[in-house]
Amino acid sequence: MNVTDRIALVTGAGTGIGKRTSLLLLEAGYSVVMAGRRVAPLEQTVREAGVSDSRTLVMATDVTDPAAVAALFAATLAKFGRLDVLFNNAGVGAPAIPLEELSYEQWRTVLDTCVTGTFLCTQQAVAIMKKQNPRGGRIINNGSISAHAPRPHSAPYTAAKHAITGLTKATALDGRPFDINCGQIDIGNAATEMTARMTNGVLQANGTVAAEPTMDAEHVARAVLYMAGLPLDVNVPFMTVMASGMPFIGRG
Repeated sequence: MNVTDRIALVTGAGTGIGKRTSLLLLEAGYSVVMAGRRVAPLEQTVREAGVSDSRTLVMATDVTDPAAVAALFAATLAKFGRLDVLFNNAGVGAPAIPLEELSYEQWRTVLDTCVTGTFLCTQQAVAIMKKQNPRGGRIINNGSISAHAPRPHSAPYTAAKHAITGLTKATALDGRPFDINCGQIDIGNAATEMTARMTNGVLQANGTVAAEPTMDAEHVARAVLYMAGLPLDVNVPFMTVMASGMPFIGRG
């Protein structure tokens, strides 16, 4: 199948990594479904891409809502007839405060968006990919360095990203008989709205506050594009893309 015949769906597509990945996929020839909470940033992404409406679909979607997710994938199928790549990118964090000060609502928001939202989208994608002809497809989950090691005061996000690792493994195993691959890209300090505070200084494990290096989100988008373009007899289960100097390898 040519790239120009392939359909990709990106959640959290209006800003940051999701936006950069959507633009790169469109540039590479994919048709792209862009989902996010707000329509305006999604429409701006389409305008920046300068592509035909026939190659894009924009939908306001709350990934924590099963009905909204079902509607998103039904619309994808109605317009394009298939789905080849899903990038589960939507996610949120919680305030960096001591664990005992977190509210139940703050905990639920992170887990519902990062974990349940990824599960709901994966469930819909698998159902499509099993039935379509040619069969199969690829699911790429947005992981994190937090899937390996926590930051101070990051219990909800760390728990969520560890859960994504388990979901990635389970999806890869369950999808194997149906030519459905699942992989995870663990991202460290991509320069987006969510990581703007890194350059001003963030709390470290030893109690100090230090500025951390960041990297251009374009590198993450290109890694997703590489994973998306692999034939279905090849999978990258896990890939880490990070700013070289951030405190992860070694002890800081």
